[in-house]
Amino acid sequence: MTSADDDPMLQRLVRVRAHIDAAAVDAGRDPSGVALLLATKTQPAERIRAVIAAGHRLIGENRVQEVVAKADELQALPHQMHFIGHLQANKINQLIERIDCLETLDSVELARKLNARLEALDRELDVFVQVNVSGEESKSGIAPDDAADLLIAVADFPRLTVRGYMTVGLNSPDQAAVRAGYRLLAHLRDAAIADRVPGAETATELSMGMSGDFAEAIAEGATIVRIGSAVFGQRPPLHPSSHPTG
Repeated sequence: MTSADDDPMLQRLVRVRAHIDAAAVDAGRDPSGVALLLATKTQPAERIRAVIAAGHRLIGENRVQEVVAKADELQALPHQMHFIGHLQANKINQLIERIDCLETLDSVELARKLNARLEALDRELDVFVQVNVSGEESKSGIAPDDAADLLIAVADFPRLTVRGYMTVGLNSPDQAAVRAGYRLLAHLRDAAIADRVPGAETATELSMGMSGDFAEAIAEGATIVRIGSAVFGQRPPLHPSSHPTG
């Protein structure tokens, strides 16, 4: 494993992991139950290689073109690639063989197209149902009231396995309001399990919380927190020709 002694990025990674562990303990939880997903949007492959060499394995990308551009340099390294951005159906073919999990499934139609492509490739894919718990129009995701119906629908697609739920928290300084959204996502998971909704038995993960609010998410049950700037620093500006989403 690479030493963090002379690399500020790796030093920040160690500190962030320690803060995650402390937040879990404060919430009465086992720190091993909270995974750190590094959101590597705009980060060059060599920086991602460094965190993988330091022992980190879970990576998340927001844009299809970045997954494609970095795939060859990361292919031989031990890691899991989650896609955490909005996926346009016309980019499924570019992405599907390069990821281990899609965290942003938000429609039956997208599930149908993914399943058809996976059938042709004779492979399977883990997915999360993305839920818009804040109701903000700027955020993707299905409405909370529709989450169970999507879970039921995806259960009919044999190439997809729902592993949990994902959300982007409310953009607000009101910690109580942010936590309420995360609490809602946990409730949706728990209610689906209690009601024996088809697919709920595997849908146990909660991907929620980012650099600014991961402690609140952990307090409400997050099993994956998605951290970018707290480890990598402020992202460089995008090239003018870059697309805003994957």
